[in-house]
Amino acid sequence: MERPSADCVLLSSGHRLLPYSRCVGEWLEHWACVSPDQIFLAEPLARPGDGNSNLKPRAWRSITYRGALDWVYRLGEALLQRGLNAQKPLAILSENSIDHALLCLAAMHVGVPVAPVSAAYSLMSNDYAKLIYILKLIKPGLIYVSDGAVYEKALNAALTELAELNPAVLVSRHPKIASGAHDVELFEDWAKIEPGERVRQSFMSISADTVAKILFTSGSTGLPKGVINTQRMLCSNQQAISQLWPFLTTRPPVIVDWLPWSHTFGGNHNMHLILRHGGTLYIDQGKPAPGLIEQTVENLKELAPTLYFNVPRGFDLLLPYLEQDADFRAHFFSELDLIFYAAAALPQPLWDRLRRCAKSVHGPPPAMVSAWGSTETAPLATSVHYPIDQPGIIGLPAPGVTVKMQATAGKWELLVKGPNVTPGYFDAPDLTSRAFDDQGFYRIGDAGRFFDAERPEKGLVFDGRIAEDFKLSSGTWVHVGALRVRVIAEASPLIQDCVITGHDRHEIGLLIFPNWAACRSLCPDFSETVANQTVVGDARVREALRSRLVKLASAGTGSSTYPTRALLLLEPASIDANEITDKGYINQRAVLDHRRAIVERLYAVESDPDVILLR
Repeated sequence: MERPSADCVLLSSGHRLLPYSRCVGEWLEHWACVSPDQIFLAEPLARPGDGNSNLKPRAWRSITYRGALDWVYRLGEALLQRGLNAQKPLAILSENSIDHALLCLAAMHVGVPVAPVSAAYSLMSNDYAKLIYILKLIKPGLIYVSDGAVYEKALNAALTELAELNPAVLVSRHPKIASGAHDVELFEDWAKIEPGERVRQSFMSISADTVAKILFTSGSTGLPKGVINTQRMLCSNQQAISQLWPFLTTRPPVIVDWLPWSHTFGGNHNMHLILRHGGTLYIDQGKPAPGLIEQTVENLKELAPTLYFNVPRGFDLLLPYLEQDADFRAHFFSELDLIFYAAAALPQPLWDRLRRCAKSVHGPPPAMVSAWGSTETAPLATSVHYPIDQPGIIGLPAPGVTVKMQATAGKWELLVKGPNVTPGYFDAPDLTSRAFDDQGFYRIGDAGRFFDAERPEKGLVFDGRIAEDFKLSSGTWVHVGALRVRVIAEASPLIQDCVITGHDRHEIGLLIFPNWAACRSLCPDFSETVANQTVVGDARVREALRSRLVKLASAGTGSSTYPTRALLLLEPASIDANEITDKGYINQRAVLDHRRAIVERLYAVESDPDVILLR
């Protein structure tokens, strides 16, 4: 820890970053030689969209490291034959799948940047505006589509806008449906292509500066930003993880993971962790959502992971199954070394419930940890690599990373420098220049503080987004991130998420996204067909929320620490309006912008009957 000035602290790891691989492909080459028959990837044969998604998978399609490398060489040859290169990237419209992974690895193996586009922009969008914007920006030489039937509307909308580019189309399933006016190739036909010497030459020409991926992040406002991910970023980050979690080298890690590869958590942290350490990734086609969490549970009943990664919403939906089924609980924890959460703060009640589940099973409980970073940091910037006993701690800088704590607006803003940090945004020099300070530190936009100022080695605590914090009309700062966590913890499990309101107003308010299952449980006389509007208007639900939230006022130290009013939202968060990511993370600013009329109702002079007063 260094203090160059009173308003600046520099933090770095006591562990020197050791040499790391030249590129991601070196990991695949290594394990194909050392552990050729080890299963690398597996996916259930019953897939969403094939009519059997509600059935427990009876079999898994899998591929070994040797088989994956063979595919990568064939696919790499095909990409080069079709003229793809550093200026003509590959775009992927697909859920997680073996085909998706192989094509992504093949592109990186021969120096072709790959851009996995969030499936939500194709499947949850009504106007496809973000999808079209992304494809126009990167100008792909090839668009891969996992299922022509599922992605037909989105693909046709995109191809209409990309008529001048006329990109090639590759499809795994239902190619005729997706063809339109374009020639469509079938993924399985590429297996017949014999790789030539230029695949090896292209692989050997890759350097640390070669662009591996372009990952899109929505940010707080506006259209998605294309974050350049170089080979240096990805490889240095996995080397840091390996040094901080040395147990990964004692046995090949096994994970059962749903997190989308269009995001850095699933696509960089988790996928590359498995590839770097010669482990196995079972692709979970469930999700933390009603009707899909059941698939996750079935997979976890069959497979026992050594590591388990999820977002807080995922743990929230998984926990009831663990709590109610002793056999499932025992199986889930039987091989588990570590539980990891990220992407949002984990409320204390969820932490406590996970702890109780783990302690109820014979044997030492797994470590429960988190980390902090972003798409721009590949993603790990800080890591918890020591025991902690509560959520919120984001650890200490990873080897090779320097974190600058800069005093800003009453908080410590966190900035990052290191080999894991992006060189900038794709075709956006203005965005890139604004993202770094005059010393080259990336402005991540988050705040942090020491868990214990007297013992900084205990780590940092996430202290919210700088851009989300606001002042009341009294001039008092409201720290949104910390208050949001307290609200969710106090009202658990009735609240799925919430947005804090009150900018330039006298009091804090809440816009609440209800947990519908928990709210309906308070109304046992209601049938399943009763509308959500009736549920949120029921006196039992309103009083249950009110009684929980008024406790915040009694424990608060001022008007900036507790809400005085709340409104329950019927309309779910919108992907088109940038209100939510497909990991379930709520964008505070976008919700406030999109729902200004609802905020006005919350503060209307004449009390709205739907507003729950909390004092």
